[in-house]
Amino acid sequence: MYIINGALGSPYSMKMRALMRYRRIPHLWVHGADSREALARVKAPVIPVMEYPDGTFHNDSTPLIYDLEARHAERSVVPPDPASAFIAHLIEDFADEWVTKAMFGYRWLEDVDQIQMSRWLAFDAMKGGGLATSQGFAEQFRARQVGRMAIVGCTRENFPLIEASTHALLAALEAHVVERHCLFGTRPSLAEFGIYGQLSQLGVDPTAQTMMRKDYPYSFRWLLHIDDMSGIDGQWDAADTPFAPIIAAWLKQVGDIYMPFLLANAAAIEAGETTFSMTAMGLPYTQGVFKYQAKCLADLRARHAALDATARGRIDPLLAETGCLDALLNR
Repeated sequence: MYIINGALGSPYSMKMRALMRYRRIPHLWVHGADSREALARVKAPVIPVMEYPDGTFHNDSTPLIYDLEARHAERSVVPPDPASAFIAHLIEDFADEWVTKAMFGYRWLEDVDQIQMSRWLAFDAMKGGGLATSQGFAEQFRARQVGRMAIVGCTRENFPLIEASTHALLAALEAHVVERHCLFGTRPSLAEFGIYGQLSQLGVDPTAQTMMRKDYPYSFRWLLHIDDMSGIDGQWDAADTPFAPIIAAWLKQVGDIYMPFLLANAAAIEAGETTFSMTAMGLPYTQGVFKYQAKCLADLRARHAALDATARGRIDPLLAETGCLDALLNR
């Protein structure tokens, strides 16, 4: 039995819970005060922390997904077609490292969201103790999170790009989900769970939820479907099936925003700088460097380089058309 130590307000926790539900891997969901002890059992104290059946503790959602793939063969979330598998991984990486900024921005930039969400998150964490105690903790947590906004790039100056990107992503999803729920067939991949984890928070937070309900109602409803797909079997598309239009639309986001973001971050780190700036969708963006995101770029390049000629022949034209290929080829 696995134990997911997470939180309802954590996109990565919700991502892993939904994935475990779909894969029908027996697990317990532990959140709030009951999950805190697990944080001391991992090197980087961030949730979700998964306790394995052998009593070991692990975190970082993407490595967890692949480790579970190695341990459990049934109901894989990695498409068997290597080309599709790479695209799914690229979208999941984009979700984890860029789309998450929408959650931070919508949650912590405006007072109405800061107040409501800090109180809800305190309620989740404490599970009792009285309103005064809970709201006191909420104010401390609110101050901490707001103080971290510049670190993760979610400033008022950057938010126009983050918001424009979010609307483009949701517009493509809205058009897709009325046709079918999944990206690479009638069963979900790691890409759906990566996107779901981030959007799960937009579907709860006050301002973002209002936006989704008004402008992207079927994407909003889609979140509830992805949350528990344990009853879905489905099939993968054949390797020669054309990608759904949403794939090109989302890869255009990757090529226009995420790849320039990764390249600017990596270049700044190599130059010994502490911040970097870029322009995407005609909008400016500035952030402090992150070593982890340099590792993400290196990993994407390695995965692309490992593809055979057939897989490369299928997806490289699409990657070139959407502005992704040059960054993957390191040129």
